[in-house]
Amino acid sequence: MTNTTRIALLVTLAAVARPSAQSTGPSPLAADADRLAAAVQPKVVSWRRDFHQHPELGNQEVRTAGIVAQHLKALGFEVQTNVAHTGVVGVLRGAKPGKVVALRADMDGLPVTEEVDLPFASKVRATWNGEEVGVMHACGHDNHVAILMGVAEVLAGLKDRLPGTVKLLFQPAEEGGPQIGEVAGAELMIKEGAFDNPKPDAVFGLHVFPFPVGTVAYRSGGAMASTDDLRIVIRGAQTHGAMPWRGIDPIVVASQVILGLQTVVSRQIDVTLTPSIVTVGLIRGGVRANIIPDQVEMAGTIRTFDEGTRDEIHRRVQRTAEAIASAAGATAQVTINRNYPVTYNDPALTDRMLPTLKRAAGAEHVVAVPPTTTAEDFSYFAQKAPGLFLFLGVTPSSQDPATAAPNHSPRFFADEGALPVGVRTLTHLTLDFLAQP
Repeated sequence: MTNTTRIALLVTLAAVARPSAQSTGPSPLAADADRLAAAVQPKVVSWRRDFHQHPELGNQEVRTAGIVAQHLKALGFEVQTNVAHTGVVGVLRGAKPGKVVALRADMDGLPVTEEVDLPFASKVRATWNGEEVGVMHACGHDNHVAILMGVAEVLAGLKDRLPGTVKLLFQPAEEGGPQIGEVAGAELMIKEGAFDNPKPDAVFGLHVFPFPVGTVAYRSGGAMASTDDLRIVIRGAQTHGAMPWRGIDPIVVASQVILGLQTVVSRQIDVTLTPSIVTVGLIRGGVRANIIPDQVEMAGTIRTFDEGTRDEIHRRVQRTAEAIASAAGATAQVTINRNYPVTYNDPALTDRMLPTLKRAAGAEHVVAVPPTTTAEDFSYFAQKAPGLFLFLGVTPSSQDPATAAPNHSPRFFADEGALPVGVRTLTHLTLDFLAQP
């Protein structure tokens, strides 16, 4: 059973959420917020379909960002554009003093050719890494942008009674920039000051996922994995395939290294602490059958849910690869590029906002779920302020979530019935947090 299938089944069974230690009462503005959310819903659907039909790759979200910026300016937000290339930051200052809440939506599409039969299906083509590709919102970011634009309109309608400040972060390149290893997305937005002046006291975000439509799924603590790129180059000595003793075979060494790396998680790390993964997804070496090459390249990914475990895995991966190669007379050059940190939901904030989630989505639709080994650069924002990142179910009620196409699939489909739940959830999280003393 895949991780996504297991989680989907648990969600379908409706896991019971734990009680809240610090209950959050509803904002006095809740009823008016619901009225405004209902009124803006047709626009949210229209925006979502437009963005879906016109997806843009990371750092190329010029059209999307332009629509967002124009909308925020019309609502009276202070707007900053061209943040981290194409990002948009909007600030709404309420009439009353108070705390600062940040809400984030990612805007980029993926180099995927859409296979869903929709009247607003994407036909866009673009260039990615020097190759012509189809472009699709295969991860559902079109939903995120439309939802946050709807939330912006609701909150702007309450500005005269709003306590505190709301900062909206429309982020480019969540899926990464066009250059490998490039600093982009949330990390670059932070470097360029998007989280400053004013600095948020809390940050909220959500992501559509193949759970039953309207479900709001959460996890306290480590919710999504850190992700790191692994590259290992094994260097031996080239020789004739008929005389292996005259050289050092890097293919055999690489095979031993791959097997050895599997013991890092299974035998060298305390498996009771956190799930972890070391995967080699690429191995390349040699040019013909009767030549033992001089080197082999491997590449893979490392995932875990704890920063201390992350550091320990890095150290042990390097030690294991180098020691195995040395024992055979070869060398191993290990390079680990740290990507997104663990997406960590602040436990106190999660407990405090749980009653809000139940009011916004309906208690029967709010469920606790296991961690997922996918990753999110919302994690950078959650390192700067207490964060809560949620999953919004978009699988139609007529379909088994366990069989739904996952995110990043050309057949990924999002039921628009989830859109009003997304708007209500982010709106009520904002209002209830700001209403607290």
